[in-house]
Amino acid sequence: MTETSAQALTNSAAPRTNFIREIIDEHNNSGRFGGRVHTRFPPEPNGYLHIGHAKSICLNFGLAQDYGGKCNLRFDDTNPTKEEQEYVDSIIDSVRWLGFDWEDRLFYASDYFDQLYEWAVQLIKLGKAYVDHLTADEIREHRGTLTQPGKDSPYRNRTIEENLALFEQMRSGVLADGACVLRAKIDMASPNLNLRDPVLYRILHAEHHRTGNKWCIYPMYDYAHGQSDSLEGITHSICTLEFEDHRPLYDWFIQTLGIYAPQQIEFARLNLTYTVLSKRKLIRLVQEGHVRGWDDPRMPTISGLRRRGYTPEAIRAFADLIGVAKSNSTVDMQMLEYCVRQDLNKRALRVMAVLKPLKVVITNYPEGQIEELEAVNNPEDPQAGTRQVPFGRVLYIEQDDFMENPPNKFYRLAPGREVRLRYAYFIKCEEVIKDADGNIVELRCTYDPATKGGDAPDGRKVKATIHWVSAQHAQQAEVRLYDYLLSVANPSEDEDGRDFTALLNPKSLEVLPTAYVEPSLAGAAAGTRYQFERVGYFCVDPDSTAEKMVFNRTVSLKDEWAKIQKQQG
Repeated sequence: MTETSAQALTNSAAPRTNFIREIIDEHNNSGRFGGRVHTRFPPEPNGYLHIGHAKSICLNFGLAQDYGGKCNLRFDDTNPTKEEQEYVDSIIDSVRWLGFDWEDRLFYASDYFDQLYEWAVQLIKLGKAYVDHLTADEIREHRGTLTQPGKDSPYRNRTIEENLALFEQMRSGVLADGACVLRAKIDMASPNLNLRDPVLYRILHAEHHRTGNKWCIYPMYDYAHGQSDSLEGITHSICTLEFEDHRPLYDWFIQTLGIYAPQQIEFARLNLTYTVLSKRKLIRLVQEGHVRGWDDPRMPTISGLRRRGYTPEAIRAFADLIGVAKSNSTVDMQMLEYCVRQDLNKRALRVMAVLKPLKVVITNYPEGQIEELEAVNNPEDPQAGTRQVPFGRVLYIEQDDFMENPPNKFYRLAPGREVRLRYAYFIKCEEVIKDADGNIVELRCTYDPATKGGDAPDGRKVKATIHWVSAQHAQQAEVRLYDYLLSVANPSEDEDGRDFTALLNPKSLEVLPTAYVEPSLAGAAAGTRYQFERVGYFCVDPDSTAEKMVFNRTVSLKDEWAKIQKQQG
């Protein structure tokens, strides 16, 4: 889906429903859960959340909100070797920043370790679980394939008493990591590989971020997940599509243990062009130094998007726009950019900033004179008011706004040509100054005092309006121009099968160390968002200081001249 189709969807007044809402409506009509709607967002604390997680967060919390229900935040923290408190803290911060509240319902799978252990003992007593001494490789070999049934482990028919004693040994800490595992006893010939005696517990002598060293055996995700939902009274357990084949296993646990059964519903996860949403790949980007950290503005993480200048409202609008489906597809990055443009257009103050400065001297403007010109803060919001912008004899304009030998359809400044300076006067280029290497370093221009405010009394017209800053008053700033993380839209379709790091965009970041912004931006707090007129939307970076401001480009504006150049190329 492109930005054009996104706009069409946004403009449509028809309410959008989806298959998940239809299922919930059916349950409410039948009274299956007594009219309750109770969802959860269950991240694993082994990385930072990304835009794909944002879709799930908006879906789960949004459904609970719309149906007058509840949504829990639960950490599925069953693997202490990959989990860190840093990840827990970042996830809590990201969900809260998106605008959602779990009230007093913050839970952890580790809260249920005692109960999960008791249920494992119950499965052993029912003859439905056994301790297996096969190695991980041997278990894999015995598992079979999609076309061949698996083989029973030689340890599968141990007695209940033997299994109870061995499981107690596993828990006591006398056995080494990997010595044995507890497996469910289901069906090694099942066409669903997830039902071929999956592992329930493994030995891990590792300190847990919450339970410390209390446990040296930890439940597998597939064992803990469904029962955690059951313990919390979840009505609708909403998962991504890859868990569809796991649902029969979750149902088997619930039915065998005879406990409360939520309804699992699967939807397609988000795939987005020009980036990666695999947590494993994102960890590689951080650990291998391809980016500056989890909150690098090139990252699709929520913290990265936030640092880049995205708003929670834009991300929620994006999640609503793309909806939910039963089949996988890829969403164009332009849709996400469309959502943030729409949002920032309404809320961002307009300011003038020159990223690649070219000096302009207005030769007939009085030396030493400074004027304060009135500028509109946001034409979309009359209540935003106006501000005063200083104007003097020496200005900076964008290098791209001048061409010495302009081609057709280039209407900006050129020798002998007039343009309008935003909020100011008409100016005409009279002379071009170059350095010894032939580079343009300065323009000598004249202005027409009668055109103050941007209109000529004699009715003459100009075809372009350009922005500027006063050289005497402008604040120097560093501007970071961020582009797509990857150089290809769909890395999975790379014909050469290259590692995704070979597809990283070498132009994903361009740093402009000597940009100039108007003085009204001095002291702006980190996270403040602006529209740099005619350039794009920008956000103050946390690296910004009183001595040198730093701005991140959130997203560009549409550039008509760039579009013409592209068409001609």
